[in-house]
Amino acid sequence: LRLPVTGREIPIIADDYVDPDFGTGAVKITPGHDFNDHEVGKRHDLPLINILDPDGTLNETVPEAYRGLDSLIARQQLLEELEAQGHLLKTEPYSHQVPICERSGTVIQPLLTPQWFMAMSSLAEPAIQAVKKGDITFTPANWSKTYYQWLENIQDWCLSRQLWWGHSIPAWYDNEGQVYVGQSEAHVREKYTLSASVDLRQDNDVLDTWFSSALWPFVTLGWPENTDRLAFYPSSVLVTGFDIIFFWVARMVMMGLKLTGKVPFKEIYITGLIRDSHGQKMSKSKGNVLDPIDLIQGISLEDLLNKRCHAMMQPQMREKIAKQTRQAFPEGIAAHGTDALRFTFCALASTGRDINFELGRLGGYRNFCNKLWNASRYVMMQTEDFRTDAPMADLSIFDQWLYYQRNALIDELHKQFQQYRFDLIAHALYEFTWQIFCDWGLEFTKITLNQSDPKQRARCQHTLLTILADILRALHPIMPFITDAIWAQVGPKLGDDTPHLLKSTYPQNHVGDFSQGSADVETLQALISAVRSMRSDAQLSPQQFIDILTVKYSTQDDKAWLHRYEPWLLSLSKCRTLALTTESPDDQESMSVYVDELLVSIELSGLIDVEAEWQKVQTGIAKLEKAMQQMQRKLDNPEFLSNAPEAIVAKEKQKLADDQQSLQQLQSRQHQLEQMRK
Repeated sequence: LRLPVTGREIPIIADDYVDPDFGTGAVKITPGHDFNDHEVGKRHDLPLINILDPDGTLNETVPEAYRGLDSLIARQQLLEELEAQGHLLKTEPYSHQVPICERSGTVIQPLLTPQWFMAMSSLAEPAIQAVKKGDITFTPANWSKTYYQWLENIQDWCLSRQLWWGHSIPAWYDNEGQVYVGQSEAHVREKYTLSASVDLRQDNDVLDTWFSSALWPFVTLGWPENTDRLAFYPSSVLVTGFDIIFFWVARMVMMGLKLTGKVPFKEIYITGLIRDSHGQKMSKSKGNVLDPIDLIQGISLEDLLNKRCHAMMQPQMREKIAKQTRQAFPEGIAAHGTDALRFTFCALASTGRDINFELGRLGGYRNFCNKLWNASRYVMMQTEDFRTDAPMADLSIFDQWLYYQRNALIDELHKQFQQYRFDLIAHALYEFTWQIFCDWGLEFTKITLNQSDPKQRARCQHTLLTILADILRALHPIMPFITDAIWAQVGPKLGDDTPHLLKSTYPQNHVGDFSQGSADVETLQALISAVRSMRSDAQLSPQQFIDILTVKYSTQDDKAWLHRYEPWLLSLSKCRTLALTTESPDDQESMSVYVDELLVSIELSGLIDVEAEWQKVQTGIAKLEKAMQQMQRKLDNPEFLSNAPEAIVAKEKQKLADDQQSLQQLQSRQHQLEQMRK
């Protein structure tokens, strides 16, 4: 065919790249300006013609009338000329994908330029074998598939980049365009015996950032010199995101094996990506980026708006982003501290691809820091008279229980560290510190600390300080600042002059069998929890005292056990008197629940207005049933199910399930109140 306007002859080819059902079934091929066309051109040995100058205007390969024109202007002019010559049959609009530059908003057009490439096939195979042989392991293991997939289908790597900074391409050119490669210009002249009269200029391009990054594990240690620091190569663990397994991880492995003969690291721990609370990837163009410094130190709404909307690459998005920011952070972001943020990231480090960041969760872990600080202050006040030489024999059941739970925690932490389950580590530390140590341990020990026996008090003080010290050591890798500040008070009391926890050892299990007291404490916990649950169901204030706590027992051993732990049972249940009986209570104005063989009852007479409470429950049930009916109608609507995003549908289903559970609790409470009304 002879191309109109240019008069150039072009060949007709057949290739399965073309869709015969689209348009005429024939398409033009521009191997020099389209990636797919370039592959077709290579298959058919088509010439690579470049019609663009670097500034995007047309060059001397086009007819003279079009030279120097912008490509969009040239297209319109070409249509007019084709129509004037009688070659244009018709124009027809259609939609297709066009790459757009995020910064400028203009169309991106491929351009043929000289580039440097690295042959990769010989580098890829050793890197594949390193993982298959177990020299390198992935955690989670499934990410090795991503690693294999890229290396097994690897193509030659384009190394050169047209950037202002980076490692310069080690290539020089003479005036005739002949290229010379070497470590330096002096090395090139020596290598190729070039005299000083030969003018040389170095390539303006720089190496791809990932090429420089691939050298990082050993270059930072002094390679290629045999430095003392190079003894630290290879390292133990690489922690990184799954999105750069092929950009960075695989390339570090290839370069390490090629240039040092060793893998750069033994294990690769792959994390998910932190996204916003809606699951969207954080980006400046979306205006949903959260700066860790702002989460730590806090930021006002005005300053947050300035940060998100200043110097935007897409100014047209400013109003939308400002609106979203005001809705999400109407009062800005409060200060949460470094430790709370570190603990949050640790708790979110699951094995999934994506991690949705929620500010509410960060606030919860800030409260956890406050809980730890206040608990430590309490221990410090209760141990002002503690002496390290006090005898520590004959541990109470509460001491034994705390040591038993502490050993279980340490076992769990060591297990999860081996598996890189930092989320489970954070969960275990949170549960032990807040619930076991603070909510139960400190409450159990208050009675012992107030007893007159100095030996029992000293023993209890030692237990509290030891468990607190272990908590600080265990938390320190995640929360280094608050733990170090508290350690400055705890360490000296235990005779440990280690200045910083960084120099301390991670906790190991205390030797001894501490399981003996656990059964008694767990039974006591169950009794107290049962009373607290009944109090909650009766809508009693946590601080409101109950006159009588009645427990029905069946054996003398049970009776003796209840007498032994009466002070703790009454104190933690907020009850004044314990009544032990072998008969079941028949008072209708009481609530009862079985704990194993023991029947625990509290009398509600005079504590609540039964009629008013019944009316409140009736109103709550009616309101909940109405809301559930509306929600069920929505979920039964096929249009809603087909059009709503999966996340919204799942959220509605979960809310319905939660409301169903709440309804059951209200109905149970309704039944109890009806019995009391009779």
